[in-house]
Amino acid sequence: MKILVAIAFILIIGSLGSALYYLMRDKGGSKRTLHALALRVGFSVLLFALILVANHFGYIHPTGIR
Repeated sequence: MKILVAIAFILIIGSLGSALYYLMRDKGGSKRTLHALALRVGFSVLLFALILVANHFGYIHPTGIR
């Protein structure tokens, strides 16, 4: 489960980096930045849902703040 969360986090960071690259390269002339940011939001929602499902089925356990 930890590997899936790490992969999702890497995809989110990669999508954010590609959005920055497209923003700098295209100077706002194309919609590639918008698509990359929309993909990042989709990955973030997927990660959140993955964490909720893993918690529900007991794959991860909350530890609380000490």
